Amino acid sequence: MDRYVSEPMLLPPLADPDLPITRTDLVFYDVDPLGPSYVAHVYLDAPDANIDTPREASSGYAGSFTIFGHGGCFGDDERHCAHHGPADPFDLRAPRGVPRQVKTVTVTDALRALDGDTFRVTVVPVVPSPDGPAPTDTLDFGQLRLLSYGS
Repeated sequence: MDRYVSEPMLLPPLADPDLPITRTDLVFYDVDPLGPSYVAHVYLDAPDANIDTPREASSGYAGSFTIFGHGGCFGDDERHCAHHGPADPFDLRAPRGVPRQVKTVTVTDALRALDGDTFRVTVVPVVPSPDGPAPTDTLDFGQLRLLSYGS
């Protein structure tokens, strides 16, 4: 996908003295690294964010994650790059293929700047090009989760 906008997510009680939250992360599960390398810029409460949106807190920018892309599959067939582990639990060989990844973006400060009870996450993937950063439709992940940690 060339841009992702989440459904509204509940804002955790960051100012509750009875439940002190010291860190909050957005975790992206099952991120596909088979395509090109890219940077995924993450914005909060900026559903219209795009490649031209400034990477500043005042624009909702919360951070980024980077994928060092595999550049596609160059094997003999589709199974070449498919990630699969050993069929036998006693098989000590390393899994084959290109595994999907988990990426974490710490968004504590960006969440503290928000008002209201909910927020949306917007992810804008960008690839390098000779003419500067360019949009890409390579973003592919399975699940997004908000994790909060207390002291």
